Amino acid sequence: MRRQRTSFWETLRYRGGIGAAVWVLHRVTGLGILLLVSVHVMAAFLMNALDDPISTAVTRWYESRPVQVFVYFCVLYHALNGLRVLLEDLCPPLLRHHRELIWLQWAIFIPVFGLPAFFIAQGIVIGNP
Repeated sequence: MRRQRTSFWETLRYRGGIGAAVWVLHRVTGLGILLLVSVHVMAAFLMNALDDPISTAVTRWYESRPVQVFVYFCVLYHALNGLRVLLEDLCPPLLRHHRELIWLQWAIFIPVFGLPAFFIAQGIVIGNP
């Protein structure tokens, strides 16, 4: 059996479709959550243990609005995609409607993400600050 080798550029042109894109985005958001939670825990530990200026700067970084929007994106997308996968696993006949479920997931995600992300980015606080 002869293995076919692909170049780097051929790999980038892979057209796995919407399923592959959703899979990659799920993994990226999971890694984003892991990274940001790890940074948060380490900065909190260093700030309480050493009162280090580096940990204060890191804390300021992950409390910035762009990072908050990114965290919100990661958590919301990862949760909704996980619920879609769980639904498909628990009800196998739904696998015939895989693409439609992905579009439904995006139809739910966009408004649920968009408005709060706008408020976060603008610094608008609703309720008690």
